[in-house]
Amino acid sequence: MNKRPLPVTILSWLYIATGGAGFAIHAKELSTQSVFHLDALWLVVLPLLAIAAGVNMLRAHNWARWLALAWIAFHVVISTFDSLQKLIVHVILLALFAYFLFRPEATTYFRPREQTTS
Repeated sequence: MNKRPLPVTILSWLYIATGGAGFAIHAKELSTQSVFHLDALWLVVLPLLAIAAGVNMLRAHNWARWLALAWIAFHVVISTFDSLQKLIVHVILLALFAYFLFRPEATTYFRPREQTTS
C-alpha cells in the first residue's frame, strides 16, 4: 500500500470537519416546510458530499479527490454571486487543493493497487 501524503491527510480531515460542521449548522435550519425545497436539500447534501470525499480520500479512492475538487469548484461558482472577497478565497482554495491533490505523490497514492492472487 502506498503511504498517504500528509497534505492529502490534512485535506481529507478538513473536508470531514467542514462537512460535519456544515451539516450540523444547516440541519438545524431545516424545517418541515422547507425540507422539500431544492435549496434546503442542497444545504444537507453538500456537507454530506464533503464528508464522503474526505473519508474516501483517506481510503485512497481516486474518485474522492475528484469529488473534493468538484465540491470546492462548486463553491467558487456560487461565490461569484456573493462578494468578491469570498470568490477570491474560494479560487485560492481551489488552486491549493488541486495542487496538493494532484501532485505526483498524491497521484501515486490514489493509483489503484494491483491485487495479488493467492
